[in-house]
Amino acid sequence: MSFLIRLATKEDMQAVHNLITELAIFEKEPNAVEITVADLIKDGFSENPKFKVFVAEQENVIIGIALFYERFSTWKGRTIHLEDLIVTKEKQKIGAGKALYTAVLKYAYDNNYKRVAWEVIDWNTNAIDFYKSTGATYLNNWSVVQMNDENLESFITKK
Repeated sequence: MSFLIRLATKEDMQAVHNLITELAIFEKEPNAVEITVADLIKDGFSENPKFKVFVAEQENVIIGIALFYERFSTWKGRTIHLEDLIVTKEKQKIGAGKALYTAVLKYAYDNNYKRVAWEVIDWNTNAIDFYKSTGATYLNNWSVVQMNDENLESFITKK
């Protein structure tokens, strides 16, 4: 089973959205996806795109994605954040996930980024073991902190 890794186009955004939704279901957050296909097109293909996506394609069907974007570290400089890496359940174990991961790392290396970072949910031991096997550092003494839009509004409008 061969597949192709390539940068996504606007026309791929429905398939990208489908995989984002599949990931949300896997992570036990089936109703968490608020972004739309139109949002992905607007934010990914505007004059100043907010992200890039590599897709894994097999027989003209997108079976996986790696969505990433540039960040800035005060200690390192330009870095990349890997937001999502997913291969549809039916096509896992054929090497597409590793190929997508490798594409992002090669992009970072070729473009002189200083670091690639991402989060992984603590119960996804298959992913954690895979990342460690590639030489990635697992920082289990750091916690992810977030403020969603409702909490932002509450904080800002609180008197």
